[in-house]
Amino acid sequence: MSAALACETVWYEKWRCDDAEREHYTRLGGGVPQTGGSPVKTAPQSDSSASSIVEQIAQARKQIQKSLQSNASAKSSPAAGPPCSQIAARIQSLENENKELRKVTQDLQALVKKLDSRVSALEGSSGTSGAPPAKVAAPPAADSGDADEDFELFGDEDDDEVDEAAEKLKAERVAAYQAKLATKKVVIAKSNIILDVKPWDDETDMVALEKCVRSIEMDGLLWGASKLVPVGYGIKKLQISCVVEDDKVSMDDVEEQILAHEDFIQSMDIVVFNKI
Repeated sequence: MSAALACETVWYEKWRCDDAEREHYTRLGGGVPQTGGSPVKTAPQSDSSASSIVEQIAQARKQIQKSLQSNASAKSSPAAGPPCSQIAARIQSLENENKELRKVTQDLQALVKKLDSRVSALEGSSGTSGAPPAKVAAPPAADSGDADEDFELFGDEDDDEVDEAAEKLKAERVAAYQAKLATKKVVIAKSNIILDVKPWDDETDMVALEKCVRSIEMDGLLWGASKLVPVGYGIKKLQISCVVEDDKVSMDDVEEQILAHEDFIQSMDIVVFNKI
């Protein structure tokens, strides 16, 4: 049956779909669908639905008019700002401050004028009273000149004695400075050095190797602590520290004497070199 219907090209049952669609939209519109041959009139329901739609449209118009009126009033009135009374009070306070500042500046100007007049008066009085004492003080200078002329014969001896005393004092100070330099300790420049001494293989006697290194003695060379540091494959290297005086000991000489023990030592490296 289904195979036979699939081959059909004519839709015989379309009227059923049309009736169902008409009934659906009739219910949506508020009417009663047709159950028989003649439709049932639903005039009161359609009138009530139409009146409700008209009321909704009227309400929408009122809301639109209210929104337009509120926008117009908002544009005509200032959007944001203080009221006129606050602005007037603020302007009044600024005017009062301006008046006070003007009064203060006027008082300062009057005070400066008074000070200028007092300073000029003091300068004038000091200039008039200072001239006569200069004339009175002139005669004693002539008297002192006469006194120097009276004792001019003994002036050379006094100068010689002063020169001898100055020379003696200078010689004493030079001798004291020389003695201070002689007793002052000379700072000896030293360096703290850490060396890495590597053996040939893992069978090397590290105790004998350390004895060979410590057997090196020089003036200004002092050996310090030591330890064995693993290198790999069972081989260990000797890490030893020493303090040397830079003026007396050269690290090239120390390295040459260490590498002279070629039966135990393969190479030597300087790991740390710090000035003390």
